[in-house]
Amino acid sequence: MKHARRRHSRLRARVAGTTGTLAVVLGAGVAPAVAAGKTPGAPITAAAALNEAPQAPGQLTLPAPTGRYRVGTVDLHLRDSKRMDPWVPGQQRELMVSLWYPATHTSRYPAALLPNSQQALPGGVTLPTTAGHTGAPVEHRAGKLPVLLYSPGGRGNRATGTALVQDLASRGYLVVTIDHTHDTGDVVFPDGRHEGSMLPPGTKSRDLIDVRAADARFVNDQLAEIARGHNPDVEHKPLPHGLTQAVSTKHIGMFGASLGGGSVAAAMHADPRIDAGANLDGQLFGSSEYQRLDRPYMLFSSEHHNRNTDGSWARLWDHLHGERLDLKLRGSGHNSFVDNQVLFPQAPGAFGLAPPQLEQILGTIDPNRSIEVQRTYLAAFFDKHLHHQHSHLLDGPSRHYPEVDFVR
Repeated sequence: MKHARRRHSRLRARVAGTTGTLAVVLGAGVAPAVAAGKTPGAPITAAAALNEAPQAPGQLTLPAPTGRYRVGTVDLHLRDSKRMDPWVPGQQRELMVSLWYPATHTSRYPAALLPNSQQALPGGVTLPTTAGHTGAPVEHRAGKLPVLLYSPGGRGNRATGTALVQDLASRGYLVVTIDHTHDTGDVVFPDGRHEGSMLPPGTKSRDLIDVRAADARFVNDQLAEIARGHNPDVEHKPLPHGLTQAVSTKHIGMFGASLGGGSVAAAMHADPRIDAGANLDGQLFGSSEYQRLDRPYMLFSSEHHNRNTDGSWARLWDHLHGERLDLKLRGSGHNSFVDNQVLFPQAPGAFGLAPPQLEQILGTIDPNRSIEVQRTYLAAFFDKHLHHQHSHLLDGPSRHYPEVDFVR
């Protein structure tokens, strides 16, 4: 057992160390699940996807959004003049965020790259171009846009959930992805400044979560400023046409993966404007697991992580007094809830990975199917609580999605 734990630790370290720009969320919140057993009916495994991937893929790709709208995006630089950075003395708290939204006339605007400091990986592999178009006008036919905040995993950045984020934008949401400066990977500001991790040795996860909750509240404040016609961007970058009229700060949700998912409950306690939250495989730390929460909340776990294995989930479950859901995605691993699930199999060598490692990290579920399932259930959850569109999908198991277990 000790030898197995050492091998597992070395794998975690290697994955975290070789991904660089993707900043894998391993070790942030919950440890990655061990290799799952094969799921009956799963189309192909991650290892099989690896064998079908081209040897020299060039540019990696993400699954296209499935909603009715095209997608626009804009990066904003925000500064909180009322709060000092908790990790760097004497510096005001600054964040980089990306806004994703339904857009029109997208052909006139350039396709956006992932908001990473580097786009190239070893072996001539480059990161995907997104479905978003930089600065495109907001599609007015989408009406008022409910807001969704996205918090990435520890050591991850705001790009790591793009497959889910751009799909939700295509369905009529304004999705705001947040870089939690000095806690996440390399954050690049408009002046060319790079801000990396500045966490002191021994920093506790509960402290990270408290800061992330404060960041989420601040971002909601800035969205309210946009809705009032102000531009909170530090450099006063022009906002996309129609954004001011489209923001609906009366309907706000939040989701995140790993540590980002574990931060959602704390953010909901810190900001009553957040109406509903979804946690993608993230352990909780700090007081939020012991506090009553009377708003809708969804847990979505990997194969080997659940209330039976995570005491923080069990404690939180007992304190949830709004609608509560506990879903498990069969055959999935911890990294099945971020873009790694589709990027790793396309070019494993660029990430220093081999097929057995892929299965341990990603589980056995087909990556594209995993994303399809997550997109469907996240949309159903937020459509119900922010758009007031009920879906029977949330009532119990579905024959269309046999990979999803409802944990009672």
